[in-house]
Amino acid sequence: MRFRYSLLASALLLGQVVYAKTAPVDLDRIQSIVDTTTPASSDADFAAFDAQIQQSLISALQGNAAKLTRAQLEKTAQSDKLADTGWLKASGYDFDKKANQQAGIALLSAFTTLPKSELDASMQRVEQVNLSATDGQRRQAIIDAEGQNYLFFLADALGPKLGKAFLNAYNKGEIGRAAALIKASEVSTGAAKTHFNYPRPFLMPGNTIHAVPDTAVVKDNQPYQASEGSFPSGHTNTAWTDALLLGVMVPERFVPLVDRASRYGYSRMVLGVHYPIDLTGSRMVAQRNVAHYLNDAKYRALLAEAKEQLRAALEKECGTTLAECAKPSGTADPYAAPQMQQFARFAMTWDLPQQKVKKDSVTVPEGAEVLLEAALPHLNAQQRRQRMIATAIDGGYPLAGSTPEQNFWQRLDLSAAAAHKG
Repeated sequence: MRFRYSLLASALLLGQVVYAKTAPVDLDRIQSIVDTTTPASSDADFAAFDAQIQQSLISALQGNAAKLTRAQLEKTAQSDKLADTGWLKASGYDFDKKANQQAGIALLSAFTTLPKSELDASMQRVEQVNLSATDGQRRQAIIDAEGQNYLFFLADALGPKLGKAFLNAYNKGEIGRAAALIKASEVSTGAAKTHFNYPRPFLMPGNTIHAVPDTAVVKDNQPYQASEGSFPSGHTNTAWTDALLLGVMVPERFVPLVDRASRYGYSRMVLGVHYPIDLTGSRMVAQRNVAHYLNDAKYRALLAEAKEQLRAALEKECGTTLAECAKPSGTADPYAAPQMQQFARFAMTWDLPQQKVKKDSVTVPEGAEVLLEAALPHLNAQQRRQRMIATAIDGGYPLAGSTPEQNFWQRLDLSAAAAHKG
């Protein structure tokens, strides 16, 4: 993407770097917010719906087998019933994955220049989250991890009414085009993991990471394991890609879906398999990749077909309009709760060290505003770019790098941009 739009006339100028003083985050408060999104939620309605999502995942993983075994987890994927792969294959669309993988590596190149102090802080954060996680958070983390190849995890971000409609339609195979397109749009982080070759937290000498047993999916108490490099997170890349594309198709829940992607990333720290920097990197590349696809006319045509089928199926299941079905539902709808905004802002930086720069500006890549098109249809392209700039987080956090593109994607706060009333 070329760069043409900037809030300030000057480009980003990095002066002598000093650490800025930032107010400490109340992690106990963050933990309490996270707890509202787990099987241990104090809201009985949400807990019951979460259990329904969990059982749908287990049933999909198990397939026709008499019992779900650990060996099945590695080879499972959306069935032909859930995803209309035939429709997608017939389109002949080329996702050009290799080129997008290389673009992602370039976008994340600032990782190799991170000072030891930032890497150490990232390690401390994952240890803190992993060791202080509640039982509910650990169970949810296992469910999130083992559901990577499916869309079940997005249901709770849709709220109890629309979420149940989504779950029913998905299980019946009524949203197969959306299911196929969304999962096919994920760009693997494998090449980046190999390129950066950074060990996972639980492999670091002297770490205090606690391996989390599976009490939620296979339920055999087997400690969760992960292989390959740590940076960036493949699971979090999946979550951001899936959530953004569903948000484009169901903009009535765009902000809760974006926040669900951040919450999914948090689960990776709960399991002790990823650093917060890994989660930031995945957010950056997933947003860049989705914007890239949304600016392709051929992809947009497929998206329109998938969206039409999805929304018709959801309205049928809801028995009413999507606008009505998607309305917030109090404590049974934690991703639409005002407190989730606090978690979403925390997830933008994970409270890692911030560096102060002498001059600071945000330059929007041409076409990036497409990410807000569905959520903010009343704004024109220029206004959406301005919204991205106005709601961007402060500069100086890890991975902001030295290029306008790195700076933009690291600081882009889509949750705040879509929710902003100004």
